[in-house]
Amino acid sequence: MMENDEQQLRYWLALLQIKGVGPVQFRQLWQQTDSLQGLFSSPPPTLSATLRDALRHPDWDAVEHSLEWSQQVDCHILTLEHTAYPQQLKELHDAPPLLFVRGEPQQLANPQLAIVGSRNPGVVGRETAHDFARSLASAGLVITSGLAQGIDTASHQGALDGGGQTIAVFGTGLERVYPAKNRQLAHTIVEQGGALISEYPPGMEPLAANFPRRNRIISGLSLGTLVVEAALRSGSLITARYATEQGREVFAIPGSIHNPLARGCHQLIRQGAKLVETAQDILEELAPQLHAAIAEGGATRLEPAEEEAGEALDEEYQRLLACLDGGPSSVNRLVERSGLTADAVSSMLLLLELQGYVVSTAGGYTLAGKRP
Repeated sequence: MMENDEQQLRYWLALLQIKGVGPVQFRQLWQQTDSLQGLFSSPPPTLSATLRDALRHPDWDAVEHSLEWSQQVDCHILTLEHTAYPQQLKELHDAPPLLFVRGEPQQLANPQLAIVGSRNPGVVGRETAHDFARSLASAGLVITSGLAQGIDTASHQGALDGGGQTIAVFGTGLERVYPAKNRQLAHTIVEQGGALISEYPPGMEPLAANFPRRNRIISGLSLGTLVVEAALRSGSLITARYATEQGREVFAIPGSIHNPLARGCHQLIRQGAKLVETAQDILEELAPQLHAAIAEGGATRLEPAEEEAGEALDEEYQRLLACLDGGPSSVNRLVERSGLTADAVSSMLLLLELQGYVVSTAGGYTLAGKRP
């Protein structure tokens, strides 16, 4: 547990347990009272008789269970007023009043991309999700998804394989990994520095209604949402809708007109989602937000450790910089000159730009003032 006053936290947890009090009303009650403790001891007469009665008789056993869970290694509870609660999520009108976190809470502040899609994808869809996640994670984006089978699983694994970080948003309490077959994946996410999060307290079962609601958290944490293979009636389209409503970017990968799992993506593209074919497309679109995140001090992964940056610049990064000696160059030209893949060049250019080695101009990339 981090930085929370335990006595105050008890009342946050008690209010969370009251049936019928959703995130919006929770926030209203929190903002309209000087003390949550006072809300329980003297419920305002303006509240319904049912709610006043519930406030006078909270479920303290459930509260204790959550507090005991938070005493475990790597387990944390963040309230809306906690310094580690992600600002990107707090901006939502229906932001979760509490977040239960297993792993590194600091990851929640880093720039994230959500990747979602079918639970039963084809081989190509699974490989596409994995490859995009791997490339984008290696560029410094945290990959956020829902730990479901299919595209979610491939995305989490791709991020891990790329040496990056990933966040899994649960539709259950964190005591239970759902689906159970992803238990080892969940452990690996935490072991490699990522995080598992949920708005539901420990002990919450996998109720069907919880999973569509958690999708707003997946999109709300992220700068954008990438949809890989989705049918016309798909939970992934719910996530994309949330992203649109939240003012976030929506990306979709096109597919064959004969593939039913491509129809959801095609619909999103017709509605204005950005059609993407490479990870570079996403990095270019998100570049302004990534720069803003760096300026606000919210990104840590996008700045490699000093020794890692030095080692990279001594090898492939140095080679790429040498290719820019002739003036502004497009990504395609740099691929030809360096012999590196397009995804590798795009990822490296993003990091070099963020570190001040290169700048992007109308004619392509060119060297900046900073030198290795």
